[in-house]
Amino acid sequence: MSWSPFWRKLLLTLHVVTSVGLIGAVATFLLLATIGASSSDPALVNSAYLAMNLITWPIIVPLAFASLLIGIVQSLGTPWGLFRYYWVILKLVLTAVAIVVLLIQTPTIAALSHAANGGELTQLAGGRFAMILHSAGGIVVLMLATVLSVYKPRGMTASRI
Repeated sequence: MSWSPFWRKLLLTLHVVTSVGLIGAVATFLLLATIGASSSDPALVNSAYLAMNLITWPIIVPLAFASLLIGIVQSLGTPWGLFRYYWVILKLVLTAVAIVVLLIQTPTIAALSHAANGGELTQLAGGRFAMILHSAGGIVVLMLATVLSVYKPRGMTASRI
């Protein structure tokens, strides 16, 4: 199966836009998490945690799933395939793991936002640090996936898909 030039370019464009948007959204989340954990201004801290919750479900989660889905669809019509090259499989696994970690962290994000709304953040110090750690890790994973896309290391699997 091979995509026509129109569809190949459209899918590539959508994949790049969703992936770059995801990196930007996670970088914004990391900035907010860092401000929330390090600022001495209570209003700024509360605002940071409220904003983190506001960008998670409507922006970060949809971009993560869109990037994964579009990447899968795109791969099916390219010479690289979905399971033909190790680098494509690694990108798929990295993205899937990042989404799972993101979904596992959403209750903590909601709890921090709820605590910020009620001024009870002192009880959630571990969650505050976890947001920095996980969002920084997410940036690293997304950058690694980007590097794999650009350099396309050699190494084929036995699959034809």
